[in-house]
Amino acid sequence: MNWIIHTTMVSPNQTVVTEFVLQGFSEHPSLRLFLTGCFLSLYTVALMGNMVIIALITSSTGLHSPMYFFLCNLATMDIICTSSVLPKALVGLLSEENIISFQGCMAQLFFLVWSGSSELLLLTVMAYDRYVAICSPLHYSSRMSPQLCGALAMGVWSICALNASINTGLMTQLSFCGPKVITHFFCEIPPLLLLSCSPTYVNSIMTLVADAFYGGINFVLTLLSYGCIIASILRMRSAEGKKKAFSTCSSHLILVSVYYSSVFCAYISPGSSYSPERSKFTSVLYSVLSPTLNPLIYTLRNKDVKLALKRLLPSFSN
Repeated sequence: MNWIIHTTMVSPNQTVVTEFVLQGFSEHPSLRLFLTGCFLSLYTVALMGNMVIIALITSSTGLHSPMYFFLCNLATMDIICTSSVLPKALVGLLSEENIISFQGCMAQLFFLVWSGSSELLLLTVMAYDRYVAICSPLHYSSRMSPQLCGALAMGVWSICALNASINTGLMTQLSFCGPKVITHFFCEIPPLLLLSCSPTYVNSIMTLVADAFYGGINFVLTLLSYGCIIASILRMRSAEGKKKAFSTCSSHLILVSVYYSSVFCAYISPGSSYSPERSKFTSVLYSVLSPTLNPLIYTLRNKDVKLALKRLLPSFSN
């Protein structure tokens, strides 16, 4: 495959990149048809599943509670995450060369970092919500008031938008004058830093700070919440009470385990050990598979959601 890179000359010894080439899965041409079918199916399921979740929660008064409010935010983040990655990945699988403009690459990076970091932060908020519901059920309504839930959601979106703006802004300040092939199927920080021909010290520091906050502090807070939840469940005398309490947080615990495992593999590693193949695999987990499974794992198993879905379906048939 011949990759053509367009650049604009700014001096005899320096060029400004206007386009990158996303390598995607071009090194595995025999898998192109299979991957196209898989990605298209997963994107359709993720899009439809999360849109149904949003429609159910917003239209069903029985689902107007903190837990479902945060689920609605999670579904929105999942739609943004998959929509920022999969359409361009599908174009790359269906075309001979997958060129993305510098501006398009930065836009993709912004929305991916925004939605990805928002999901990590929201998982911590949701863990706190489950902690209050199980450990302090009598004070749940007062501690998780609509005002607090709204403020938490707004804080998640705002903090993560600031994080995405800083990291994207720092990336635009770098010079790219060497190889222009991004060894990934979307624009991501680690492979972009490897292409820069200018110092990336500040970018690396900001990435490390973000990793420490989103992948470290939030992970510890989530573990603390579940430590208290498990201790509270074990103190319950009723077997039925234990089962009910565990069922309210088991899906979220599965989601946290899958999401954090993939994020740690993709981001929490030394730059010298960066592996394109491993990064592509782990990125599929958190940017494609996780948003697809979230509605199934976390929501559609819930009796209240199933009941709301049954009520919603006849309204479409009338």
